[in-house]
Order: sequence, then C-alpha cells, then structure tokens
Amino acid sequence: MPAPPRWLRWLPAMYVAVVLAVEPITPVQWPVSFVLTALPVVAAFAHGPAAVAAVTVFAIVFEGVLAGTPCCAGRPVGYVWDRHYVANYVCTFVVGVLGTILAVHRTRRERTLATVRSVAETAQRVLLRPVPRHLGQVSVETLYLSAAAEARIGGDLYEALPTAHGVRLLIGDVRGKGLVAVETAAAMLGAFREAAPEEPDLAGLARRMERSMGRYARQIAGGEAAERFVTALFAEIPDREPVVRIVTCGHPPPLLISRGRVTELEATDPSPPVNLGGLIGNGYHVDAVPFRPGDQLLLYTDGVTETRDPAGAFYPLVERVRPWAGLPPGELLERLHADLVDYSGGRLEDDLAALAAYRLPGGARS
Repeated sequence: MPAPPRWLRWLPAMYVAVVLAVEPITPVQWPVSFVLTALPVVAAFAHGPAAVAAVTVFAIVFEGVLAGTPCCAGRPVGYVWDRHYVANYVCTFVVGVLGTILAVHRTRRERTLATVRSVAETAQRVLLRPVPRHLGQVSVETLYLSAAAEARIGGDLYEALPTAHGVRLLIGDVRGKGLVAVETAAAMLGAFREAAPEEPDLAGLARRMERSMGRYARQIAGGEAAERFVTALFAEIPDREPVVRIVTCGHPPPLLISRGRVTELEATDPSPPVNLGGLIGNGYHVDAVPFRPGDQLLLYTDGVTETRDPAGAFYPLVERVRPWAGLPPGELLERLHADLVDYSGGRLEDDLAALAAYRLPGGARS
C-alpha cells in the first residue's frame, strides 16, 4: 500500500502550528482554539485509526491548555471550564470518533486498491508479456500506457515473435474499454502467437487471424459479436531480405525512420479491422518497403496520434519524431513517452502502445 505524500502526513502538525501562531493575537471573544475540533479529520486523511484517536486526545487536552493559559489573549485560568469550552471538548470527541471511522474506511479502501492494482499488473504482464530486446537481426523495444491509471490495463496490444519467415510484429487496438477489451485483446494475442510461426506468408497470417477472431466473436452470446473488432497492423522483417512487409487492417500507418528521414507508410490497399474482414473476403494486400540495416520501424496505436494538448490540437507524431531519428529504439520510446505526457499536460485520455523495431547494422545477430 503506497504511503501518503509527506506533506499530507505533516498536515496535522502544520495545522496546530497555525493555531498557535494565531491564538495569542485574537480577541478573547474569538478563541481560535475552537478550530482544533477539526484536527482529527485532518489527521484521518493520511494516518491510521490509532493515530487519529491519539490526535483526538491531544486536541482535547491542547484546547484545555490553550483555554487555561493566561497569556492567550488575557483569558483567565478558569476559562478552561467555561461551558462553551466543555461543549467544544464534546464536539472534538465526536469528530474524533468520526475521524477514526473515516481512517478505518480509508485504510481498507487503500488495501483493496493496492490488491486490485497488483492483480491488474499481473494480468498485464501475462497479457503483454515482455518482448525480447533482440530477435535475430532486429532489436525491439515497447511502450505501453493505460489511461486508467489505477488499473494499468487496457485494450491496446503488441507482440513480436521470431519465426522461420523472419521477425513478425503485431500491434493492435481493441474497440471499447475495460474487461471486454482486455478479453478480446487476450484472444487476439493468443491467436497471433499460435499462427505467426506457422503461416508461410503475411496475407495468410491476416486471413487466419480473421478466422480465429470470427470464431471467438461467434462464441459470445447476445449481439456483441460484431462489436469485438480490432484494428491491427502485421509486419514481417525477413532475415535475408532488406525489406519489411506490412498488412494494414484499419490501423494507423507505421513510421519508417531511415537515414535521418521519417516517412509515414500509408497502405496502398488497407483492409478492414480484424473480425470485420468478411467485408472483403480473403483479399489482403501486402506492402513491401525497403528496410535496410540501421533503419527503424515505429508501430503505434491511435492513442498516440489522438493525444491532445490543452488547446485540443492532436499530437503531430511525424513532426515530433523527426528530431529523434538518430536515437536507438529504447531512447526513442523514452523520448516519445516524456513528450506525450508533456504535450498533454499530464492528462493522457486514451490507452496507447508503441513498438520500435531496429534492423541491426552490418547483419549483426543477437
């Protein structure tokens, strides 16, 4: 369970310090010490029930001390038992009881939240398992950010697998949010991990993914089958050919970073999202683009390009990436992450994922 911020833990002490500073300069008829009644609630924001109970006792005693101190605005010693002060002690006790109950409730909620976040992080690691940094002649790095900060899990997905046909990459974005999107993403990743090593060509892989996701959708009761679609991009980097092959299924175009230039690889004949491929039958078009040693491919979901600044302008990905063209994959994604957070003012409103694939120079293999 994460600890509260330091300033919040010290808030009760600062509250008392302010009362001590103001009390001597207030008139007798305006005793500032009455505000100590709220001290247990202030403590309940950051401390446990035992600490709140102790603060309650302290507040009652301290109110009496202030009331009975002659130096405080000339109040007489007997003022401590004034009926108004006795009523104030009772109010402080009642507020202390409520503050203790609040602290109990808060600590239980924090433990529950910590458990939920732990489960979500475990599910995220199972769903988006770590991608090896080196796959043959290709170096790979990934980035994932969920807009649901407390859950840290969403519907964006990626995968990179070494196969006999080269390194095959997937990036996708499930329609919708929440557990439904996570379930669909898991089905998509499972189908890709099974099919990618077996299908001899990229168009065949896309067709098989369409069939697998279609079967998955038909198993869902109700009218949700047509709602479970995924925008996806499949890429293949052969070991012995300086090219990258791409099949686009309703997904944003990748960026090719080559010799300091950043190019958006628009599909010549894009296909519908996966599970909507029945609209085109078996026709999937494969684009082949030169991909030489030292080149880099950046795949991403629309959470990147649809990030907005405070004025509502979309994130200009190509323009922002251009100065980072010489960076290796890990540093490129780190810079992209920091820039997205800065551009949005720290308010990312959608899940996003990115994958950078770099062909090692000189035919090097790891």
